[in-house]
Amino acid sequence: MTAAPDSYCVMGNPVAHSRSPWIHARFAALTDQALQYDRCLAPLDGFATALAGFAAAGGQGCNITVPFKLEAAQAAARQSPRVALAGAANTLARQSDGSWYADNTDGLGLVADITRNAGVALAGKDILLIGAGGAAAGVLGPLLEQSPRRIVVCNRTAAKAEALVAQHAELAARQNVVLQAQAQQALDGDFDVVINGTAASLQGAGVPVPATVLRPGSLAYDMMYGPAAAAFLDWAALHGATGRDGLGMLVEQAAESFALWRGVRPPSALVLAELRALLATEAAH
Repeated sequence: MTAAPDSYCVMGNPVAHSRSPWIHARFAALTDQALQYDRCLAPLDGFATALAGFAAAGGQGCNITVPFKLEAAQAAARQSPRVALAGAANTLARQSDGSWYADNTDGLGLVADITRNAGVALAGKDILLIGAGGAAAGVLGPLLEQSPRRIVVCNRTAAKAEALVAQHAELAARQNVVLQAQAQQALDGDFDVVINGTAASLQGAGVPVPATVLRPGSLAYDMMYGPAAAAFLDWAALHGATGRDGLGMLVEQAAESFALWRGVRPPSALVLAELRALLATEAAH
């Protein structure tokens, strides 16, 4: 008898929209890896129970999406340095003793998409990061490691932005980056790169910052993709910025997770091109 393929999932709420199963199926096909990858909808108050159930059924790894990235970090017996810094995890891998190892590949995926796929260097630039939740926490460290000139973190609740900045102050000093927290209501200045790390688009809320944060030709990047990113991208285009959705980040962070789980690096650029073509075809119908 042939052993059942290893089981993986994306766990979140909501999760029905996730393209992760398609992405990992393509990675597996292109690298000759046998695995099964599904969506797992966890109750908003039941992440730990859902994770335990997945583990009991033999699950070997999870991608974690909103709103469970902070809980995922706490659920792991071991954490990567990225998780220890961010306090948030988007990837869990089963260890030989059955416990979970947590990593955060979000920031690696974001940086790869901006610098490699979009061709925008971050060194010496002024960056605005909107949000201070799990998504923003996961990318701030890797953004700092690109040695921009300045990063401003803004959030509706200023105290959360201040806490995230304090968490990363030592890394910012090592990288010689000016790192500041500002309240959304009191944002000052404009930026080369504006990154939306909030779930405002999922909730149908408007763009959470004024257009004065944009410079002509600024990169305005929404970590969401598809319809959820449309309002932010329309806003960027209206004000002379270059909009980019988070589809490339999704594929690149998935590639990092896949490499952690399987020890094989998949062809992420090819899969991103395929996925964009698929989405364009779907939109046309």
